[in-house]
Amino acid sequence: MTLDSDLYSIQEVRTYLTEAKEAQKKLAAYSQEKIDAIVAAMSKAGAEAAERLAAMAVEETGFGNVPDKRMKNLFAAESVYAWIKDMKTVGIIGKDEENKVWEVAQPFGVVAGIVPSTNPTSTVIFKSMIAIKARNAIVFSPHPSAAACTLEAAKLMAQAAVQAGAPEGLIHCVSKPTLPATNELMKHKLTNVILATGGSPMVRAAYSSGKPAYGVGPGNVPVYIHHSADTAAAAKRIVQSKTFDYGTICASEQALVIEESVKHQMIAALKREGAYFLDDHEKEKVAAIIMVNGSLNAKIVGRSPQTIAQMAGISIPADTRVFIAEETGVGKAYPLSVEKLAPILAMYTAHDQQEAFARCQELLEHGGLGHTAGIHAQDDSVIAAYGQAMPASRIPVNTGTTFGGIGATTGIQPSFTLGCGSFGNNITSDNIGPKHLFNVKRVAFGIREMPESKPAESSPNNHTAEEAVMQAVSSMNIGLSRDEIKNIIKSVLTEMTS
Repeated sequence: MTLDSDLYSIQEVRTYLTEAKEAQKKLAAYSQEKIDAIVAAMSKAGAEAAERLAAMAVEETGFGNVPDKRMKNLFAAESVYAWIKDMKTVGIIGKDEENKVWEVAQPFGVVAGIVPSTNPTSTVIFKSMIAIKARNAIVFSPHPSAAACTLEAAKLMAQAAVQAGAPEGLIHCVSKPTLPATNELMKHKLTNVILATGGSPMVRAAYSSGKPAYGVGPGNVPVYIHHSADTAAAAKRIVQSKTFDYGTICASEQALVIEESVKHQMIAALKREGAYFLDDHEKEKVAAIIMVNGSLNAKIVGRSPQTIAQMAGISIPADTRVFIAEETGVGKAYPLSVEKLAPILAMYTAHDQQEAFARCQELLEHGGLGHTAGIHAQDDSVIAAYGQAMPASRIPVNTGTTFGGIGATTGIQPSFTLGCGSFGNNITSDNIGPKHLFNVKRVAFGIREMPESKPAESSPNNHTAEEAVMQAVSSMNIGLSRDEIKNIIKSVLTEMTS
C-alpha cells in the first residue's frame, strides 16, 4: 500500500523517534571521554564538508551565497566546537565545597530539531553537536524548500558519530517534510525538548506543543550610531555584517539610527563600502516588493542586490553591496521598517540620544523584541545607558550585529539559536548551547542541624489572670472543685485569645 505524503512523513517521525529513544538510552551511559571523542569527530566531518554542504544549500534554496554559507558551516563545526569541547556534561559536573552541593548532569532524552531554510546545513551541524554533547538524540524536521541539503547534513553528522563509537539511530532527519510531520515530532510522547529555529508561526507552535521548547523570535535589529562613533570603522563593519550571506542571519542589521551631527560622515563612509542610497522613486519600487500579503516576500530573502534591483525594476551600479533608504516612520505602512532578510537597510535620523533611543525601541517593538540591538560609540556611559534601555538580549558594541549576536566577534557563546527572553515570549535570553539540553540534579549534604521545636509556654499575663480569677471564684463557695473551676477558666481564656 502506498501512503500519501502526510501519512508517510508522520510514520517516518514515529519510527525515527523510537530508534532515537533506544539509541539515547545507550548514549546516556557513555563516559565524558567517549562523548567528547564523538563530538570531535562530528566537528571534523562538518568542517571537511563545509563547502560541499554550502553549495548544496544555495543550489536548493537560492538563498545566500556559497562562500558565506561555507563560513557558516565552519562557524558551527569549529567555533561552536571550540567553545563546548571542554564543557562537562557527564556525571558530576560541579561541586560547591563550601555548601556541600554536587551538581549532576542528566540528559533530556530526544531533541526535536526544527531547521530553517535560511541556514539549513549549519543549523544541523550546530544542533547535532550540542545535542550529542549533552548525551541526547536528535530528530530533525527540515524546511520543505531545504529538505535535501538538510538531510545530507544530518546523514553526515550521524555517520561521523557512529564511526566514532556512537550507537546507531542517534541522529535522524525527516526525508519528506510536511506540516503534520513537524507537528507529530513536536507533540509526540517520545520527544523531550524542542529546538525551534524558524518563522514566528513555527516557534509559536513549538511553545504550544506541551513540550519544553527553546524558540527564537524575529530580529528587527536597530543600530544606533552615536556622535562619538568611528564612522569609517562602523560603516565597514555594518556593510560586511548586513551583506553576509545576503542578510539571512536574523541578528543582521535592519535599520541604522544615526545622530544628525555625524549623518553626512556616516553616509559618505557607507558609500565607500558599497552602499547604494535609493532615491524616493527607487525606494518606492523596492518597498513595493518587500512585503506580500502582510508577510516578508520570500523571493527577496537571501538574494543579491542585483537580483532585487531586477525584481524592483531599477538600475544600480554593478558594485552595489547593500541598499539603504531614508525612512521616517515605523509600522505596517513603512515596509522598510520590518525585518528584511536581504541586503536592504532603513536609515533614520535622530537629533539626539533621547530621540535615538526612542526610535531603536520603537523598531524593536515592531517585530524584534528581545533579540538584538547594536551600537557604535566610544562613550562608555552612552553604551551602558543603551544596554540598560533596550529590550534586547544581545547588545553588540562596535561590531557587526550578525557576527556579534552569534558570538563570532564577541565573547558570548557561539550559537545559531538565539533566545529572546521574556521580551520575545521565550524561556531564555541566552545563546543556546549544550547546558540548555540537560537537567541539573543537586546532591545536597546536610551542613547544619535543624533546631528542635519546644512546647509553647503559657503567657505570664494569662497565668496571672488565671490565678486571680481562681482566687475570686473559690471565695464565692459555689460548690465546684478547684480543678473544675480551672478548666472553665482555661476554656474562657482560650476563646478570648483565639
